[in-house]
Amino acid sequence: MTSGPQVARLLTLVPYLQKRAWVDVGTVARDFGISPGQVLRDLEVLVMCGLPGGLPDDLIEIDLDVAREEGVIHLRNAPVNRPMRLTTDEAVSLLVAVEAVRETADADTARAAQRVIDKLSALVGQTPPVSLGVDAGPPDVRTALAQAIDDGRRVCLTYDGAARRETTTPLVDPAGVEVRDGVAYLIAWSLDRGAWRTYRLDRIAAVEDAGQPADAHGSPPAPAGWFDEAATNLVTLDLAPTSQWVAEYYPTRKVQKVPGGIRVTLAVGDPGWLSGLLLRLGPDVRAVDPPSAAAAALAEARACCLGDDLE
Repeated sequence: MTSGPQVARLLTLVPYLQKRAWVDVGTVARDFGISPGQVLRDLEVLVMCGLPGGLPDDLIEIDLDVAREEGVIHLRNAPVNRPMRLTTDEAVSLLVAVEAVRETADADTARAAQRVIDKLSALVGQTPPVSLGVDAGPPDVRTALAQAIDDGRRVCLTYDGAARRETTTPLVDPAGVEVRDGVAYLIAWSLDRGAWRTYRLDRIAAVEDAGQPADAHGSPPAPAGWFDEAATNLVTLDLAPTSQWVAEYYPTRKVQKVPGGIRVTLAVGDPGWLSGLLLRLGPDVRAVDPPSAAAAALAEARACCLGDDLE
């Protein structure tokens, strides 16, 4: 078993031996401040090191017999200095990651990411390049948000909220952008609500500098988004067969067939989103558990004279 000091010494020993075609064991011992016997023990470990694979050219080559009998060290192969080569799987994984950056970045970053994608695509023969289809909004919105985050500026959004089916103009301090389930979200501190909120980028119609610096609010909660895997607000919906798409379109905790339809359990991070979904589904919602989760949707439906459909 190698010790910490020996590992550090071995990492230094390889480039040392590469620069010296033939070197005496005594010279190495003097330069490293160790005994000749320790040098030989280090070499015994070194010849078992190299690149994964275990092929002959993958390991460091040193003639230990010459080192022991003649006191001379000659390093013949040092594969650790070879340029790293990506496997096809590694290149494709990297390609997907860079594509996610391109689809959610500002214009300058997107162009740089595209250049990387072109090179990786040529490497793996991926034509056309991988497309993730991330809902990330228009490039001018992403560019404005990236600039505001970099400069620490407060912005006013023109936001088309699906939950309440209205356009609002929230004043926010943007903190970052993340992608979840194929959708890009802005993570920002809402000045109106005094709390962290998420905004879908594809629903932000415009971004305007508010003429003020953003305040410090600490780190946003993680993970952020409409669906929080750590959320304790679980809601179960009994749905008609015509609304089975809900189980395919949204992340679910549990799905089961029941007489006359399906039962889905969702982890809900935004009650407003749930209300919008219930109003959208209308009479296809057979039951909601807990019933209180449907209170806001029922109130809005009654106000619009639609209450009978959601009872």
